[in-house]
Amino acid sequence: MSFTVPDLSGDRSEQYRQLVEQAEALVTGEPDRIANAANLASLVFHALPDLNWVGFYFYDGRELVVGPFQGKPACVRIALGKGVCGTAADTWETQLVPDVHAFPGHIACDGDTRSEIVVPLIRDGELIGVFDLDSPRPDRFDAIDQYGLEAVAHVFLAAG
Repeated sequence: MSFTVPDLSGDRSEQYRQLVEQAEALVTGEPDRIANAANLASLVFHALPDLNWVGFYFYDGRELVVGPFQGKPACVRIALGKGVCGTAADTWETQLVPDVHAFPGHIACDGDTRSEIVVPLIRDGELIGVFDLDSPRPDRFDAIDQYGLEAVAHVFLAAG
């Protein structure tokens, strides 16, 4: 199967609608979470501007462990409650951070990162992991991004 990332068009809400459709097309019929995470990380990394890292961390029952991603090498393990990813995993709430340097306990895996959004992945009342996006641009993410990226995370969770 060949898949190219088409250019997104329209306003940002419409672009996220298109991105969710593309995400659904990528994961439909594929139950393997590693394959789906790899393809979704690549899709989002190449479709959205001003990103330097997109990926998944999976919860192993004790901590978050890096999964498929696009970007520079990453921190391998993150404790619950530590940094932006660990906070999202611990609180089960999306963390939208306009300036990572102002976030208490931020873990600097990539020194170029200035803003971050992390969506917790919860299925059937259990923590699966987190979906993490970093940007070298301060204040890169807003409520439109949060809504759209939570929808992409839902596609991942629904796939299996």
